[in-house]
Amino acid sequence: MSRKPYPTDMSDEEWAFVAPYLTLMSEDAPQREHNLREVFNGLRYVARSGGAWRLMPHDLPPWAAVYQQTQRWMKAGVFEVMVHDLRELLRLLTGRNEQPSAVILDSRTLQSTIESGHRAGYDGGKRKKGSKVHIAVDTLGQLLALHVTPANEQDRHQVEVLVKQVQQVTGETVEVAFVDQAYTGESAAIAAAEQGVQLEVVKLPEAKKGFVLLPRRWVVERSFGWMSRFRRLVRDYERLAETLAGFHLVAFAMLMVKQFVELRFQSA
Repeated sequence: MSRKPYPTDMSDEEWAFVAPYLTLMSEDAPQREHNLREVFNGLRYVARSGGAWRLMPHDLPPWAAVYQQTQRWMKAGVFEVMVHDLRELLRLLTGRNEQPSAVILDSRTLQSTIESGHRAGYDGGKRKKGSKVHIAVDTLGQLLALHVTPANEQDRHQVEVLVKQVQQVTGETVEVAFVDQAYTGESAAIAAAEQGVQLEVVKLPEAKKGFVLLPRRWVVERSFGWMSRFRRLVRDYERLAETLAGFHLVAFAMLMVKQFVELRFQSA
């Protein structure tokens, strides 16, 4: 690498892990013009810095090449597979079972922009117009399922979609899902039960003062905190909901591969 490294660049150990997932064609393919590692570093730069594609530094590959390759990766589902494999490895390295038996569901609302305004909805609770990102994470905070809707969609109505995704990726090992009071109601409980999952609502104490750390629920809030460090995910800058979901997968993959390398180094 002849250029000056950016903080978002991968280490050699991280690249050794992710390269097989990203290589949709051989490194020496005649149509390949740019180094694949540098292209992925360009995507990581956009996700972490939040900069527009056309504002990518000139010592990285051209923005159009990075953008087009990113779309190919997202359509091929490489980040879903990467996150799935990393989650299993991280669970095994921390002494957990390969698949979880409990998950946590929640959502966050991202304010819309000019690009995403055509599919935005108004979240009365947050008093914000935008999109909702609904996620399911395991008890370590690692991503299991993700779904994007307009912000006016109710959380309880997304239980069926999230739980179905969770059971598909885990092989139906999940037995309980912890949620907040936005998921109360018979319809949400029935939707989860149909997939073999018990919905357990974690309620706020009746008398509270200041910040209260809720059992189980804090895990998914921490995951949202991880996502807020990626400036591309602070607002909904994407024209398509699929691209917004894809950037969340990219962010989780970046965090998880770094954690995997660190844990493997510690156990070596």
